[in-house]
Amino acid sequence: MATTVPVPVASGCSNLLMGRVQQKAYRGAAAMVATPTLALLAGCADGRLSALAPAGPAAASIATIWHVMAWSAAAILVLMIALAARACLRRPRSEDRSSARLLLVGGGLVFPGAVLLALLVYGLRASDIQAPLSNGQEVYRVHVQAHQWWWEVTHLDAPDGPRHAVNRIHVPAGVPFHIILTSNDVIHSFWIPRLGGKIDAIPGRRNSIRLQADEPGVYDGVCAEFCGADHANMPLQLTAHEEADLVGALQQLSLTRVTP
Repeated sequence: MATTVPVPVASGCSNLLMGRVQQKAYRGAAAMVATPTLALLAGCADGRLSALAPAGPAAASIATIWHVMAWSAAAILVLMIALAARACLRRPRSEDRSSARLLLVGGGLVFPGAVLLALLVYGLRASDIQAPLSNGQEVYRVHVQAHQWWWEVTHLDAPDGPRHAVNRIHVPAGVPFHIILTSNDVIHSFWIPRLGGKIDAIPGRRNSIRLQADEPGVYDGVCAEFCGADHANMPLQLTAHEEADLVGALQQLSLTRVTP
């Protein structure tokens, strides 16, 4: 008598189907990450107002923090999507409970805490680069008073006395300089992205920031705090000169206060 052997056709088809579903899920997850990442990176090209094209020590430190945070966040996002896809596609087992607790504690508490602590320590060290020098060193100083909607600039250390300008700053290249800020009306925010971070200009208060342009050139800035109807039309331009050229540039400025 002939005997028949059952062939697990349904089981084989099921496994094959599950494998294809998993492959599609992983491909979909990769596409979800890659598409927005490429779009974001396309907007980070070098430009006159790009903080990712640093031209000084303070800006370089900020750009480094940005890169570390951005790429670390992208790696964590990929990992989380992969774990979520795996969790959706596998069957739960009773022995998975202990590993789930370990994952929650390690991934939800220990890992984020360590990352945030490391970023805090690095950020505090980076912020010192913009702190004004206080050890008696002679540093080139520029006083900037913000108005709605222009910048009143006084070059305090011009050779023959203070020189005045509107929306234009002239500094030496390759050495630190101090920007001393105040405001005549509302709160503004002074920002030259390629040289450093932002600092507020507050009425009745003087804030100072230390910046440096490594190479001679023109560096654009903006007001980074909404200050009224013409906030977007409040440009600022800083020119870093070789020492021999700085004196000539300053001599072309006014000896008396100027307004737009």
